[in-house]
Formats: sequence, structure tokens, C-alpha cells
Amino acid sequence: MEIAVFIITAIIALIGAVAMLTAHNAVHSALFLLLNFGAIGVLYLLLQAPFLFITQLIIYAGAIIVLFLFVVMLLGAETDEPAKDSTPWQRPVALVLAAVLLVEAISVFLFRVNVTQVAAKPDFASPENVAKALFTDYLFPFEITSVILLAAVVGVVVLSRRISREHAREIAQESPDLTQLPERR
Repeated sequence: MEIAVFIITAIIALIGAVAMLTAHNAVHSALFLLLNFGAIGVLYLLLQAPFLFITQLIIYAGAIIVLFLFVVMLLGAETDEPAKDSTPWQRPVALVLAAVLLVEAISVFLFRVNVTQVAAKPDFASPENVAKALFTDYLFPFEITSVILLAAVVGVVVLSRRISREHAREIAQESPDLTQLPERR
């Protein structure tokens, strides 16, 4: 029974991830990401890590998705507009790397490569142990991650404001009558 739930949840997580990448609407993409986060949370529960399950649901599925949706709505970038591809080499490189990863995963599954299992203690994923590791051994990476996420959000807002001002300047040059400006998104 447990393996069936695991397989179904893993399939849902994969479908959510692929749909997130292929969705043309940013809101739909964020909702597929929410589906993926929920499925991964269930996988954590199956791995007997209730703290990671709750953290996945509260932080990622709750806070991060809300932040994504807020930023998407703030920028008005709900739909994907066709743009000139400035890096055409990325698609073939991504396909090659995906093929290498797929071959590696299949070879591990078929040849049953001996993967050393971590001898986990029963309370390995308890909130006390996670907090102790996070705030003692991994404090510096934790702080660096928070600064990077904050810089990313500030960067997105600054870039969107610059584009809006340039767009308004172009429109003002074309049409000096300010009452003719289109509504700002």
C-alpha cells in the first residue's frame, strides 16, 4: 500500500513540475508549483519526516507561493509574451544535461548500484535536531540563502520599475499628450 501511495505521489509531483515549466501563464505555473510542493510534502510524510512535511506545507506551499503570486501580480507579468531569444544555446545544453541525468537514473535503477544508506536515528528529522543543525553547523549557509532571496526580490522590483519608466518615456516621446498614455499595468 505504501509503495502505491509513493508511486502515485511521485507521478503527481513530476506532472506538477513539468506543467509548471510548460505553463505560459505565470499564475498557472505558480499553482502547478503548489501542486508539486504538496506532493513532495506527502513524500516527506512517507519518509517519516513530519517536521519536513509541515515545513514544506507552511513555508514553501504557503509563504513562498504567496510571495510568487504577489510578485507576479505586482509586475503584471501573468502571461508569457514571445520575446527574442538572446541565449539560443541554452535549449540544446539543457536537453543534453536532461538526457545525461535520465541515463544516470536509469543505470542506477537497472544495475542496482550500491548506494550507501545513511544510518538515521529515529529522531533524525525531529524539530530539535533540525533546529540544532540549522543554527549551529549550517548557520552561515542559512544566512547567505536568506540574503540571496532578499536580493532577488529587490532586484526584480528594481528591474520592473526601470522598464516601466523607460516604457513611459518612449510613449511620452511618441505622444506628448499625457492624457493619451495607456493604462500602466
